[in-house]
Amino acid sequence: MSESVLEKHASYTWLPKEGSMRFEGQDVIIFWIETAMKSFVDTIEEVSGNAAANVVMETAGFRMGNIVSDFFKQDCINNVITSFPDIYAAAGWCDLEVVDFSEEKKTAVIRVRNSWEYKVNKVQGKQKMSTFLPGHFAGTLTGLFGQNTGFSVVKSQLEGDEYDEIHYYPSDGHPVRDIHHFTRIKEQEEISRLEKMVEERTETLTTLVKEISSPLIPVLDGIVVMPLIGKYDETRADDLLNKTLKSLPEYQANFLILDVTGLDDDLDAYSISLLQSLTHSSELLGTKSAIVGISPHLSMKLIEAKVDMKGLNCFSTLKHAIHFALAQEGKQIIG
Repeated sequence: MSESVLEKHASYTWLPKEGSMRFEGQDVIIFWIETAMKSFVDTIEEVSGNAAANVVMETAGFRMGNIVSDFFKQDCINNVITSFPDIYAAAGWCDLEVVDFSEEKKTAVIRVRNSWEYKVNKVQGKQKMSTFLPGHFAGTLTGLFGQNTGFSVVKSQLEGDEYDEIHYYPSDGHPVRDIHHFTRIKEQEEISRLEKMVEERTETLTTLVKEISSPLIPVLDGIVVMPLIGKYDETRADDLLNKTLKSLPEYQANFLILDVTGLDDDLDAYSISLLQSLTHSSELLGTKSAIVGISPHLSMKLIEAKVDMKGLNCFSTLKHAIHFALAQEGKQIIG
């Protein structure tokens, strides 16, 4: 091939009246690196976060590189590689040097100085280079080699080296696949974060429910009231029983009044067992028990369950139960 790729394509056409510019036969635009391009990259990072933005930029560079390889696919690979320094310099992208290249091994070593990406990263105050350009050349070489190409950054101008040095080699990885994998990982991380938040909130609410559910209320010296509310499962019943047995001695309770007005009408085995356990266990601690608020429906449920109510004092209202408890101690409310 007598003509080089650069001789065939490297030309500018500027048509200010039409508001257009062409480079290498394609429409192009001009961006101010330290203002417009910086703002562009900053916005991507602000919207998606630095980690996601880096994956996005690398993937975008890789795809763009694939387009470049399609543009040169009719030419000899060696000619294309040889023309790269002039093409990218003419486009204002960077000072590029292909240090090593092997079509057979499908490897390359590229050095880049003063790229637009380096200039943007420097203005951003970054300590580590981003990977749009390394990804771009990986995409270009992937198209030229017909083999997916990965890379590793060996030197970085941003980190004080004289140039960026990137080594390219055959790879099973692929940025386009990786970005979908990255997205799935981020989605899973977000799901895990939300699950943890729900778990923490649930634990907080459970603790709060335990604290406010069926509180032991001292109404008079030696008399405490325990309102039973809602439906009880095994865990809730065990928690309430343990809390009650621990609290009765602390209150020096002689009489425990169980108010069942708020119990779920659909009385189950846990609630019935809880009633029996509370009355029997309190008696072992020397505390007498009484039940108030038994509805006709609840009384039928207790009979069907064959709950032994013998010797258990039952009252229609809390007032009657309190008067009864006082009377057991020879006391009464006057007035």
